[in-house]
Amino acid sequence: MSAQASNGIARRDFFQILGSGLLVLLLESHGLAQESGNNGRRRGGFRGGARPADINAWLHLGEDGIATVCTGKAEVGQNIRTSLSQAVAEELRIPVASIRMIMADTDLTPFDAGTFGSRTTPDMAAYLHRVGAAAREALLDLAAEALKTDRNNLTIADGKVSRNDGSTSATFAELTKGQKLTKTIGDQEPVTPTAQWKIVGTAVPKVDGREFVTGKHKYSTDIKLPGMLYGKVLRPPSYEATLASLDTTKAEAMEGVTVVRDGGFVGVVAPDSFRAAKALEAMQAQWTTKPQPSKAETFEAWQKSVPGGNNAATADPGNGEQRLRQTYTIAYIAHAPLEPRAAVADWQDGKLTVWTGTQRPFGVRGDLAQAFGVSDDRVRVIVPDTGSGYGGKHSGEAAVEAARLAKAAGKPVKLIWTREEEFTWAYFRPGGFIDVSSTVQPDGKITAWEFHNINSGGAGVRSPYDIPGQKSEFHGGRSPLKQGSYRGLAATANHFAREMHMDELARAVKMDPLAFRNANLRDDRLKAVLNAATKRFGWENRQTAKGTGFGLACGTEKGSYLATCAEVSHNPETGDLKIVRVVTAFECGAIVNPLHLENQVLGATVMGLGGALFEAIDFDQGQIKNAHFADYRVPRFRDTPEIEVVLLDRKDLPSSGAGETPIIGIAPALGSAIFDAAGVRLNALPMAPRGVRA
Repeated sequence: MSAQASNGIARRDFFQILGSGLLVLLLESHGLAQESGNNGRRRGGFRGGARPADINAWLHLGEDGIATVCTGKAEVGQNIRTSLSQAVAEELRIPVASIRMIMADTDLTPFDAGTFGSRTTPDMAAYLHRVGAAAREALLDLAAEALKTDRNNLTIADGKVSRNDGSTSATFAELTKGQKLTKTIGDQEPVTPTAQWKIVGTAVPKVDGREFVTGKHKYSTDIKLPGMLYGKVLRPPSYEATLASLDTTKAEAMEGVTVVRDGGFVGVVAPDSFRAAKALEAMQAQWTTKPQPSKAETFEAWQKSVPGGNNAATADPGNGEQRLRQTYTIAYIAHAPLEPRAAVADWQDGKLTVWTGTQRPFGVRGDLAQAFGVSDDRVRVIVPDTGSGYGGKHSGEAAVEAARLAKAAGKPVKLIWTREEEFTWAYFRPGGFIDVSSTVQPDGKITAWEFHNINSGGAGVRSPYDIPGQKSEFHGGRSPLKQGSYRGLAATANHFAREMHMDELARAVKMDPLAFRNANLRDDRLKAVLNAATKRFGWENRQTAKGTGFGLACGTEKGSYLATCAEVSHNPETGDLKIVRVVTAFECGAIVNPLHLENQVLGATVMGLGGALFEAIDFDQGQIKNAHFADYRVPRFRDTPEIEVVLLDRKDLPSSGAGETPIIGIAPALGSAIFDAAGVRLNALPMAPRGVRA
């Protein structure tokens, strides 16, 4: 066959790069909408439909016995290098140490829409199980021929294939040595059942963990090329401001500095970052600004746009039913990644190579190709492991900017955004206004529910509770700020509003919050995590005291289930709030790596503390007022409580992703606990940027 891989590299090129051995190719015929595209060559984002119906190189088993695995997924701190390695190691019956992952390189890996939506585990890991299984079956065929026996007489383990009686064996290297073998697979391969997992499902240590701890591992900010220059970009003072005049005389007079201007784009390059920053400061720019709405005006507009005629709010309850209507507001917050946006761009013979931290390498490749009017095959995007993404690195602004500067300078250019640039010009988690109305019977049964989310998003908008005729809707709103994906998307906002409302309903009918939820639940998986969390927390035996409060919340998103219990203490004299203890039960089907799953839950919980209590972007007239960590409060060590994680392993269910869902429970659990302790109902995120006053 002479088919090309979807990234434009022929199969023979993989043999040239990796040497002889077994090359496993996957012929996509059905595919997934999340991994959609048009033969991997479309511009920008995905549009739905099937995966490319091309032959893609996924695995090469070399003469040294090392399995090289290719995936377009990016490592942004979620540790998928380890979990995906486990999938292939499981099927090939080899140690994880024998797996080498090539990730997120548009010249070497199959097309991938991006690393988002908690899709790596349910989708990519499932593909790699099939790929590994195909390689295993091919090796058994080779061994049957080499050892002159039937396949049923063979066992594969520890990098070799042996006769069942142990009389003879052949290593993978011996079976593939000097040969160029290909195996093309379709939709069905005999993957290992979850009940028989020996590598997947265990706490395999982080691949290359020592390099991360010692600082040997390289991120985009660490990339250095010979003759590389450093770039800076001129930014406007506010959103939608346009350049009226510019004097670059002083900057151009500085030694080694080149000023780059391309339409409205203005930047500088210099031999070092300090000189580039000084050159940028030396520019004299005048801007034309436009009036922009304030934060208060934005939320007022959203409130006015709530659809009228809420049936639950206006209906006349009967039979002792109680009616409740509440509104909830959600602040814009920043992703605040450890590593701000960064890129190194290099033009060589008309081809552009960019190293950058992004969750969508193929999407950024399309953005670069479009920006410079070249075909996709003239652009290569390489993603070093990225210092956190949280949904905030889908776009490729830094890559395009670095490439513009490099093209003008004729040399490689590194561009690193400052923290202020990251806080101002990256996109934010959307703010929102949520209106909830409901009715409840004296026995705790919810009889009506109407839920409207304005602007913050539709993820997790529908209630998982058994409510007849419920109406839950998302409505778009005009946003004065750049907004986009965030960890858990809008599920955090929608779970906060829903679970806070559930807590208030429970108190209205004088029911325990746990009993009230169980009275309105039919979902067994949600009941299971709720039971596990409250049992570990000791909910039924909690000791009430003045200034101490308890809260719980539960929910489901992206195929995962979660319940969180929280204990807080409140000082009424000072308003100080302390989070004493948090317990979270989490279930995402069959567990791939319990150690790293626990870390995901812990990390999401700590991150969620920020959005629950402190984090909020302050803005007015198109300007961000708190664009530094000195002014933008994130969780600190002293904010972190004792956190316990209970994992429910459902080997009877497919594995779901876990990078996002664990963040959704902490805010409503804390909100309910704060009310229990202080008697104050806080229906706005963040709830306690300056403590809690009764």
